[in-house]
Formats: sequence, structure tokens, C-alpha cells
Amino acid sequence: MKILLVHNGYQQPGGEDIIVEQERRLLEGAGHQVIFYSRSNCEIEDYPALVRLSLVKQTVWATDTRRQVSRLLHEEKPQIVHMHNTFLMVSPSVYAACRDAGVPVVQTLHNYRLLCPATNFFRDGHACEECLEHSLWRGVFHGCYRDSRPATATVALMLGLNRKFGTWEEGVDCYIALTEFARNRFIAGGLPPDKVVVKPNFVQPDPGPRAGSGDYALFVGRLSPEKGPGILLEALNQLQGRIPLVIVGDGPLRAELESRAKQLRLASVCFRGRRTHEETIAAMQGARCLVLPSVCYENSPVCIAEAFACGTPVICSRLGAMAEIVADGRTGLHFIPGSGEDLATKLECAWANPKRNIEMGEEARAEYEAKFTAERNYRMLMEIYERALTSGRGPAQFQPASRALSFRYPTGSSPSTEISRTATGDS
Repeated sequence: MKILLVHNGYQQPGGEDIIVEQERRLLEGAGHQVIFYSRSNCEIEDYPALVRLSLVKQTVWATDTRRQVSRLLHEEKPQIVHMHNTFLMVSPSVYAACRDAGVPVVQTLHNYRLLCPATNFFRDGHACEECLEHSLWRGVFHGCYRDSRPATATVALMLGLNRKFGTWEEGVDCYIALTEFARNRFIAGGLPPDKVVVKPNFVQPDPGPRAGSGDYALFVGRLSPEKGPGILLEALNQLQGRIPLVIVGDGPLRAELESRAKQLRLASVCFRGRRTHEETIAAMQGARCLVLPSVCYENSPVCIAEAFACGTPVICSRLGAMAEIVADGRTGLHFIPGSGEDLATKLECAWANPKRNIEMGEEARAEYEAKFTAERNYRMLMEIYERALTSGRGPAQFQPASRALSFRYPTGSSPSTEISRTATGDS
């Protein structure tokens, strides 16, 4: 079948961009023709100062994107459109283009932006649902997006107006939430329950399970307040540095964390900075456990699925989707969110019981095989596409692939048509 993927890349590429590319390759590997319409928030860097004033309008409703996507739908005639991120340059205007063309839309909810201008239900060091429970203008008051009230107001205006227009209810045939926790949050925020299904992220290729019980604890992620890396240093300090810790990632807190580790004389902490995906997977295969001390509502961290694929158990905050994905005492351990003391206890438990750690790793690997393989993800995605195609909008011409899935990754000549647009024109 022919599928149009739509994605707006961020100025700093992250896990979401990796997931989109993996899903694109998954579809191409199964023999589908994939058209990729992409824009990037890096386009903003080329805007003159005066032109940047137009970003409010661009965020709420981008007429250039609607025109480009309308033309693409007319020329390519895809059977379905799969939206990923539309913020900022793509905007919700693409839903109208799809509606006018009669093409069904599937939307993956990679974060909580439809409910929270800051995307992650995080404020002042803790989880916050004020915008869900009260009004988006709570976020404006606190300046939750980029610590800026004007910037947050722009996001809130985009969300508020499109709620009023019915964009989220009428413009999408099927939403993909990554966990049951996320699904419940989006339904509480007003999305129709019958349109929200759950499909997790996946890991491809399969890295294979680790050998042994691992030699160090591992943190993988952005070094920023909501990820809780300071809590991890606090736990290591309580353990007097007895447990080796490898930190993979970069971010605004890196210099502060390195300074803090030196001040506490935590010689067992190693900051490795950004690593390639292959290097990160290798680090997981050598770790005794992956540690996620996040104090925000993680949506569905890919690193958990990757750790499971490596047979590495996960120690995480008992918070949001993390507590759903990681089974306490089976595929990892939970600790009280924000508590360095409780995290220290769980780390010490993992270190004192290598046999139990290996058993949890085996359970984690079994969880990967049951839920996070590319094969299972593909089957679920095809079911979701079929559901959208038979929802009453657009031609119901869906034919599920009957042959075995080979997952051939395209090299050289790709079956997809690459379509990249910029804000300055149609080419």
C-alpha cells in the first residue's frame, strides 16, 4: 500500500525522530511504498527577525504546509496518512488537507503536547497536571514551554483554537498511544475513547541478550531536570560510590553534574556524553541495570525496550508509564520518585543479588520478545491502518500483507519517495 508519513523534526534530534525513521524502514522493509513529508524546526534559524513574528500564525495554522500536502495528496494518492509530529512548522493545517482529500489519518502521540504545552506534565521539579485538570492558561501563567510566557501562549493558542475547531476529534481517524497510562491521560483530556488504541515502540534490529550480570549501572538520556540525573548522583553518594555508574547522554545539566560528582568524590561515575546508537546498545549489554530516575511522565522511553531486548533489567521511578512498562520485581525494580535514598536501596539490592539480577534480565528479554519486536509492531500497525481505512472516510482499499515479513532494509534505491519542504517555497 502507499503511505504518506508526516513528521516535523526538532532542532535537537531525539528519540522521537529515531522512532519515526525506524517505523519508516519497517514499512519499506515490508514492501509498502512510503512517501515522507518532513519539515524541521531548524528552518526557524534561517528566518529574519521580523519574519519570526509570523511563527504564531505558522504554529496555529500553516497555509504553506496545507498547500504542499494537498498537492502531494493529489499527485501521489496515498491510501493513508500517518502523522507523527506536527509542531511547529507543519501545524494542524495538514489535517484539513487530508480531510479535503478524503484520506484517513492515523496519529501517533509521541508526547503529551495535546494536553500540556511543555509536552511532559513537568513543572518545578515534579509532575504537574494543571493544564489537564484546569486550563491550558495555567501553563501560560507558569511559562512552562521554554520558560517563556509568550512562547507558551503561542502553543496554548494553537491547542485551544484547534480544540474549538474540533481538529483533534474530527481530523484523526485513529490515535496511537504508546501505553495504557498515556491512553487514559488523553481520554481524560477529551480525545474520543474509541479512537485511541495502544501500540508500543519497538526495537529493530534485535541486539540479542547480554552475557553475564553486568558490571555497572547505566543512565541513558538527556541531562535535564525532568530526567532526574541529580537524584542518581544523590543515590551514588549515599552508597559512597561503591557502584560504578556510566552516564550516556548530554544536556544543559552536564557541566553541573560533572562538577557535583567531583565535589562528592564519586570517582566511580563516568560521563561518556553522546554516543552512537550502536555504542549505546553495547553499553546496555554490559550493564547490570538501566536506571531511569525521571520525575516527569515519560511517555514510552525507547531505552526501556532496548534494555529489555538486551536482557538488562530496569530500575525506574514508580511514575506514569514507566511503572506500567517495568514490572516491579520481575523485569526490574521501582523506587519512590525523587527519592535518592530509595533509589540507593534498589541499586544496592541489584548489586547484592547477581543471580536475581540475571533472572530479572531473562524476564526482561521475554518481555521484549512478547511486546517490543518489529514483527509484532508491524502486525499491530497494519491492524490500526485497517481500522482507519474502514472508519468511513476515504477508499477502503486496504489489503494486509499476506507474505512473510522479511524486513529488508533499503539501501541505494529506496522504494520510498523522499519529499522535503521548507518554509520558503514548494521545492
